[in-house]
Amino acid sequence: MKKYIQIILLFTATCSFLSCEQDNLDPLGNWELKPATIELPSDNTTIELDELTPNETVTFSWLPAVSTANYTIKYSIVFDTIGSTSFDSPILELSSANNGKDLSLGISNSTINEYLSYSGYPANEIATITWAVKAKCLDKVAYASQDISFKRFSTELTPTKLYVSGTATENNTVLSTAIEMKRLNNSDGNPSNKHEIFTTLTAGNSFKFYSEKTLPCHQYGNNNDGDLIKSGNPIVITETAQYRISVDLENNTYDLLKIDNWSIVGDPINGGWSGDTPLTYQGGGIWKSSVQLINTGNFVFRANGDWSYLLKRIQGSTNKLVMESDATSQGITFEDIPSSNIGNYLITLNLSSSGYTYTIQIDTSAPDPIATPNQLFLLANGTMIEEFSKNGDLFSLDKFIPFQSSVNYSLNSDANGTGTSYSINGQLGVSSSPDGDKVTGNNTIVENATNITINNDRGLKLSIDFSQATLNWEYYNFKLFHWQVWEDRDELVMTYQHPNTYTITTPINGGYEMKFISPWDFDMGSNSPNGLTGNITNGSGSNITNVATNGNYLVTIVLDGTYQSGTYSFVQQ
Repeated sequence: MKKYIQIILLFTATCSFLSCEQDNLDPLGNWELKPATIELPSDNTTIELDELTPNETVTFSWLPAVSTANYTIKYSIVFDTIGSTSFDSPILELSSANNGKDLSLGISNSTINEYLSYSGYPANEIATITWAVKAKCLDKVAYASQDISFKRFSTELTPTKLYVSGTATENNTVLSTAIEMKRLNNSDGNPSNKHEIFTTLTAGNSFKFYSEKTLPCHQYGNNNDGDLIKSGNPIVITETAQYRISVDLENNTYDLLKIDNWSIVGDPINGGWSGDTPLTYQGGGIWKSSVQLINTGNFVFRANGDWSYLLKRIQGSTNKLVMESDATSQGITFEDIPSSNIGNYLITLNLSSSGYTYTIQIDTSAPDPIATPNQLFLLANGTMIEEFSKNGDLFSLDKFIPFQSSVNYSLNSDANGTGTSYSINGQLGVSSSPDGDKVTGNNTIVENATNITINNDRGLKLSIDFSQATLNWEYYNFKLFHWQVWEDRDELVMTYQHPNTYTITTPINGGYEMKFISPWDFDMGSNSPNGLTGNITNGSGSNITNVATNGNYLVTIVLDGTYQSGTYSFVQQ
């Protein structure tokens, strides 16, 4: 009898508990969830958000929703665009206190203003939206909604961080791993509203700028005029390349600078300040290559072979860099980068958001030096054509040799080819950027009798460093500059022909001025500028004005071995 009474009492207590609040039950049976009834604010109210009192709150209150099965109901406030009924992707959703059970919620002026800003509503203007009390009971949801207007703060919110994400970027579309941009300083050394990053962008895809790695946040795209705007269209990329992406949130602008290459220019490399040793992009804003340093002295990093884009060392730092053209606006002083290293070194240029830096480390993978001969000769099909000048371990020629792809070349310690033979790994004159004004490269020297070949006819200047087992080479591409107004000039690329000859067939305008130039190491004018044939000299001579009427001309220059002088001819076609 006692056991029976205990069971009855337990059953009664359980039923009493369930009648008050039924949590964690399966939605069995036929029951309904009726929406809450909004009390405050009244429908179509307009509220001015006070920028001077950002922590003051706007109160939202309601009468409870009803579960006909008496299950527990939890509440949240949602904001969405005007006329929304689904509230699937709200501007804002906040739960009420007491684990969502309170029947009111105060939201601060600053929070409302911030989320309206995220959604692209302009500062100091009225934003009309739809808001709702969201009642949730098990798997049922009911909304009570009405419209409301807020006048935003007069001052726009400006993010302190920016990230790049989208299908065009290196992180694809994963916002949580978006690429952070580097925030630049102003002239006082304080953080500005300018951001930039160096990264790869892929053609046919797009990206946007984000203020956070999660949503909601500020999102920036462009409009039909290409201006940067909040909540704008994704920015579409037309060419796959590395870019410097710059954003100015003060003026609402952005800029994409294509980076063909970052290279080293200066005393330590072959060619010195007229040289250009490129680095290879590794991803993540990092360029790195093994570079042969043949001298001590200073150098800089240069983009696209353009002196307008130089990275130099920040004075007082060991390895921090700044773009020379931006240094003054950032309150930074700079200097060329000093180097006391000679040999093969891995040089890394880090242009990620963590800070622009460089490192120089010994390249332990570089080949061991080979014994330096007492003399060195260049042979073509077994016949000696040039003797190199020797300076320690370095052999060089002071002129350009007109190499041919149909000829087999070799290096030998004896003029008759019976001494020690030397060859190279790879083919001579191969470059990833063959169309630059000045093209440089190097090959590893090996001690064997394998023929040396070149991929196409080309005039090359050579130097060989046996201490580094390296053959360095360089060549130039010449252009016919053609202008009436210098700033609007045509730079017409000429074609190399054997030996040391450059030609182009092109329309010439009568009365235009002309010169033969490979910027800016070679700048050739003439002492006979009015003739259809004449002499040209590097660094001197007048502009050529020998064509009186418009026509199509075959233009040819033939250069001496040093490229310091030559002849020109114009033949009308």
